[in-house]
Amino acid sequence: MLHPTLFCRFRLVLAAVALVAAMANAFAETRQYRVTAPDGVTLAVQESGDPAGPAVVFVHGLLGSHLSWDAQVSSPLLQRYRLITYDLRGHGLSDKPAAPQAYTDGRRWADDLAAVIAASGARDPVLVGWSLGAAVATNYLAGYGDGRIAGAVYVGGVIELNAAQITAHPDVYRDLVSADLKTRLDAERAFLALCFQTQPDPVMFQRLLANAALAAPQMQAAVPSMTIAAPAGLGGVRKPLLLIYGAHDALVQAEPSMDRAKRLNPRVRSKVYTDSGHAPFVEEAQRFNRDLAAFIDAATGH
Repeated sequence: MLHPTLFCRFRLVLAAVALVAAMANAFAETRQYRVTAPDGVTLAVQESGDPAGPAVVFVHGLLGSHLSWDAQVSSPLLQRYRLITYDLRGHGLSDKPAAPQAYTDGRRWADDLAAVIAASGARDPVLVGWSLGAAVATNYLAGYGDGRIAGAVYVGGVIELNAAQITAHPDVYRDLVSADLKTRLDAERAFLALCFQTQPDPVMFQRLLANAALAAPQMQAAVPSMTIAAPAGLGGVRKPLLLIYGAHDALVQAEPSMDRAKRLNPRVRSKVYTDSGHAPFVEEAQRFNRDLAAFIDAATGH
């Protein structure tokens, strides 16, 4: 017969093992489904975390997919939220239409996000948009307003496709639309490297590079002409809006972008991560996840 003290310790160990197993099962249980946008494009959607928790919709950036958010959907800190990701049109497992207007018309990207929110049944979600994903969120806000969301977080966000806000890399962007496959793949690797001040581990980088290779060439050629309704989108937001940039962002000019956003909406708050480049949610994931959790709790009243 075990001594009472040893028995209590044994029970604590069993409880800890059960908790770890439950968390592992939660990470493994991902619901996947497809949503159809108004123009017929179908989008791959994924959900994890607590289905009853406050909803968060993550919108990835150019050449990414839902895999861009691995450090968030696998975070123990964020498992109490309903975590919704999806692949943008022309990316990942979503449809890749050939017509340029499928990508240049910013309203279509907004309609995609609205379709994901509606089909998922997410109530008052927090939007988290990275880079191009922030522009998608802005177009959503311009078209649908902020009445159905709790707030938004822009990470390395593209406010406008303006030379004052976007760092010029003419050779990289030229080669991203090359008809030569080797040239285009090399440009995708160069573009991805520019996303990070601290490069991710080789396995993750290779996965993200494969991600980029899945992106539609037609989308890459058309998206620099995408319309972004920043004055209407950002200017009308009354819900909480947080901008997060990396101090070493090599793709987006952080200070001019923040200044422009604050001119459009003085209510905007901002943070700069000193050790990050264009992807703070990867490079300083623990800090980002803490900031995101605090933002969600404040915005949703949890």
